Amino acid sequence: MNILIMGGPGAGKGTMSAKIVEQYNVNHISTGDIFREEISSGSALGQEAKTYIDQGLLVPDEITNAMVKDYLEHLPDLKSGYLLDGYPRTLDQAKAFDALSKDSAMAVDVVIAMEIPFAALAERISGRRLCKSCGAIYHIHANPSKQEGVCDVCGSALYQRKDDTVESLQVRLQEYTRQTQPVLDFYEAKGLVKHINADQPIEAVWASVVGALKD
Repeated sequence: MNILIMGGPGAGKGTMSAKIVEQYNVNHISTGDIFREEISSGSALGQEAKTYIDQGLLVPDEITNAMVKDYLEHLPDLKSGYLLDGYPRTLDQAKAFDALSKDSAMAVDVVIAMEIPFAALAERISGRRLCKSCGAIYHIHANPSKQEGVCDVCGSALYQRKDDTVESLQVRLQEYTRQTQPVLDFYEAKGLVKHINADQPIEAVWASVVGALKD
């Protein structure tokens, strides 16, 4: 099963992604992972992307698209499909990936759209804490660590991201919506989008995701 997960900052993509990967035995793929691997391997595409990243510029769509395609084609462990996180971010990327993967084993099967009202998102974002070492995610109210400020998994210190504020969230959410709403509309027209109410307890959200993936 090839899954694309989408959702604004704080919508719970990270939590649901981890559960999807464990339950469905799929490769969890993010463009950040792809960029790092391609650059560290010294590939031509990686070096080309690095020239933009080093200048603080966005990597052009044509390079990103080519890197994702190449990465998917050369996965050492195909598992049972993939979970794409953070791509495609724009309508042009969605159209390009659709053309590249059409009628192949790489084609998207389902799009999970995590949806949550702004007020709930603001409360969720401002209380979020992350582990500096292993990346585990906590929330001071909904999912606190056993010891305040300390990760349950590895014992490292927890921190709050600088952009996890209501003001920053408004800016990030506006930009996310501007870029990704056309992407959702694109997949909606193909009948691939499953809308998930992310303003629920984690297990209820997970049950909704499982139900959507069974359809």
